[in-house]
Formats: sequence, structure tokens, C-alpha cells
Amino acid sequence: MPLRDDIETVLRAWDAYEQTRGAPAIIDYDCAPTGEPVTPAGNRLDVHARLTDLHRRALAEDNPALSQRTAAHLAYLDALLGVRTDLDSYVTRTQGCPAAGWPDEYVTAVGDRARTSLATLGIGWGPNTGADLTAAEIPVDPVDAPELIRAAATNAEPAVRTLVGSAAPYTLAIETVDVDAYWSYWLDGAGQNVRLRFNLRNATFTQVRIRQFALHEILGHALQSASYAAHCAGNDVPWVRLLSVHAPHQILLEGLAQALPLFVAAADEPLIARVRLDHYLQLVRAELHQAINTGVTVAGCAAHARVRVPFWDDTQIADILTDRGADPLLRSYLWSYPAGIDWFVTLADTADTTTVGKVFHAAYQQPLTPTDLADLWPAGPPPGGPGTPVRLRNTPVP
Repeated sequence: MPLRDDIETVLRAWDAYEQTRGAPAIIDYDCAPTGEPVTPAGNRLDVHARLTDLHRRALAEDNPALSQRTAAHLAYLDALLGVRTDLDSYVTRTQGCPAAGWPDEYVTAVGDRARTSLATLGIGWGPNTGADLTAAEIPVDPVDAPELIRAAATNAEPAVRTLVGSAAPYTLAIETVDVDAYWSYWLDGAGQNVRLRFNLRNATFTQVRIRQFALHEILGHALQSASYAAHCAGNDVPWVRLLSVHAPHQILLEGLAQALPLFVAAADEPLIARVRLDHYLQLVRAELHQAINTGVTVAGCAAHARVRVPFWDDTQIADILTDRGADPLLRSYLWSYPAGIDWFVTLADTADTTTVGKVFHAAYQQPLTPTDLADLWPAGPPPGGPGTPVRLRNTPVP
């Protein structure tokens, strides 16, 4: 498949170039590693010209999937080169869905459900919610976390493999780092070889989070990526076999991983409470994502965040705004979390088992775009939200 292969060649060269600069990777998972040496691209303008030519070829060949993929890379590269596109256009081109957002009433209702789930565990809502929840979940020494996560993944693996229909093997390496970055954990790899990193500066380990990490990172991301690699090894697939977090499959990947406990661990009340809370927090982050990119003042955003989430401190709020307003990668990528979790939580809450099985089997065969998800479940919610202006709050939610 000449066009697909040419796209992959350019992406590998671009990735190598960015790594020589110490910049974020372009390729986060290589589903078809070659072992061949890669010559870094000369510069970003060279990559831009080559991607532009590939995009034109995809359009001329009437290949929507490859034209969408090359458009996503061009949009991200434009941002790296200084182009400041409005948020909705930028997210649509990169993540494959609009940054439409969710109505205030819907976000509040999701918050009510999260508070109800926490209340069943004896956790109240207020400035101490975060600390109280961590204490209730029973903290774990970071030194013990890697082996505990492996054990939790082994325990949950049969249920997940039954749900997703994958027998793909994977080899997992777990590392710890201490870096000044927004992320707490990150997974990357090639073929069947997966690397999971924990950022000790941000990661908090509890018995509940151990189970959550095992499902999210290992049986969500790792097994899913290894399944793609296994499928590529036996089939000449038409899609680009390199995963990038600024591309349109990321809403699938992050949404499925965040919501996976709802499908395989519904009886685990503490874990389900954590998912319900995460759903709400991601929607609040989406409100801030929209607000800081549409001219709302920093003070207005911060006041809204404090009302919505009384246990966020100013450092957390400042980081949320900085990541979503200033960083070209995170301005795209971080939209995949609220868009993805909302779609998959709604799937868990309202779809029949046949639809759920169809979605999960497809999701472990190849990376799916928001359009693919909508085709699999036409009755589902629009990925990225139904669209609504942000309504900022400066008084507590009743």
C-alpha cells in the first residue's frame, strides 16, 4: 500500500527529528515495527512539505481515512510552527470531532451522580474530598505499585479478553520517572513490547487506583495496542500503523481505557465511584478547555473551577489552563479525555450487550475514529458533546 507506507515513512522521520530536539514524540505506539534505521527529517518545514504532498495524494485517491490522518498531522505541525487556529477547528482536524462541549445542566447531573457514588463510600463533597478519597482507597507504597498492578491485571485479564475478543500476547515493562509534566502515567511501545511509566511527581497509588491503572493502562492501552500489532502482523491493513495522541483515534483509546471498569468490574463500588468522579472532572476540564480558548479571563476560569471542584488547589487549576491553552499537543490531545469518557460511559449506561460487544470487538481490531464509533452505535451521543456555550459559575453548585 504505497500511500500508507509513504505516510509511515514521513512520520518515522518526523518522530526521529523531534526526539533529537527533546520534543514530544510523534509516534506513541508502533504497531508494525521494522527494525530498520530511521534518518531524522531535516526540519519541520521539510516535514510540512512532505505531509502536504501526501495529503493531496490521499484526496486525489479518494481515501478519506488517509486524508483525515494526514490532515491531523498537518494541523498539529501547523500549531508547532506557530499557527493559532480556533479550538473547534483545531480539535476537529486533530481529534476528529468538534470541541462542542456539554450543557451546564448535563455536567451538573454527572457531578450529582459522582457525589452520590462517593456518598455511598462515606465520602463528602468539599475541600477535603480528594484527600478523604485517597485515604479511603488505602494508599500503597510506590515501591510496591508495579507488582501490584501486574497482579491486578492478571486477575482482570480473562474478563477483558472475553469482552474484547483478543488473544494477542504482550510483554510489559514498568518504569518509574520523576519529571515536571502534567501526566501521572504513560504507555508507549512497539509490536508486542509495551512500556508503562509512572511519574512519581504526580502519581498517587492506592488499592483502588492500582485496579484502575491495571484496567486503564495494561488491559486498555497495552492489550489494545498489542492487539493492533498482532492484527497487522497477519494482515496488510489499510490504516496507518503508527499511533499518535494528536490523531483521530485517541478519543477511542482514552475513552475506552477510562470507562473500562464499568464493563468488567461493575460490582467494585470504590472503583466505579472513581470512574464516576473522573467522568465529572473531565467534563469540568472540558469547560475550562473551551473557556480559556474563547477569551474568558484567567480569573473567570479559576473561579468556575473552584466552584465546580472545591478540592482543586490553585496549582492544579493553573496547570489545567496552561496545558489546554498554551501547549500545542495538549490543546488537542487533552480533549480526547472528556470526549472519550463521556461516549463510553454513556455506552455502558444505555447500550444493549450486543452493541457493547460489537464496539469492543471492533475497538481491539483497529484504531477507530469518532465517525467510526458513531457508525457502530448510531444512537450514541455525539463525540465531543452536543454543543453549548460555556456557562461560568462563581457561586457554589446548589
